[in-house]
Amino acid sequence: MRVTPTAIKDVWLVQCVRHGDERGYFLETFRQEVLAAAGLDFGFVQDNESLSPEVGTVRGLHFQVPPRPQGKLVRVVRGAVLDVAVDVRSGSPSYGQHVAVELSAEACNQLWVPPGFAHGICTLLPDTILAYKVTSYWSAEHERFLRWNDPALGIDWPVSADRAVLNARDRSAPCLSELEPWPQANLKS
Repeated sequence: MRVTPTAIKDVWLVQCVRHGDERGYFLETFRQEVLAAAGLDFGFVQDNESLSPEVGTVRGLHFQVPPRPQGKLVRVVRGAVLDVAVDVRSGSPSYGQHVAVELSAEACNQLWVPPGFAHGICTLLPDTILAYKVTSYWSAEHERFLRWNDPALGIDWPVSADRAVLNARDRSAPCLSELEPWPQANLKS
């Protein structure tokens, strides 16, 4: 595994190494010591998986607020997505900025989305399966939403609003300017 920084501090790209032979392939998707050596030493508590049958399915932008903030290590098991992380930590130098990375099963890459970042995806291929590890259990009380296509974010989504497959909750999420401030004591990821 190789861990490299992205344009925003605390968001990291994790590249898995695929080893193949006549039987197929093998790869490590998680190795605690490699991530810890890069400063990503987190206790994961839950693994999640989602299937999105249609191209242009948007999930997000979702996050959890303190005291239950959630970091995610995201990968694609089948298909491909545009994966987006938006800094929602008010007072952060990168507040409102985002990282957008194409993740795919073929590329064997992952994205570390730290606590304090809203996370979302848009599927690029049919029948895409996403798997991710999280650092905090899901909590309806602490879950928040950010409008996926808020113009203030400047995200170049690969689907238009009229063609995106969304649920009602994500379609009506608030814009960045409408979010409650992230607690200053929790600026660190």
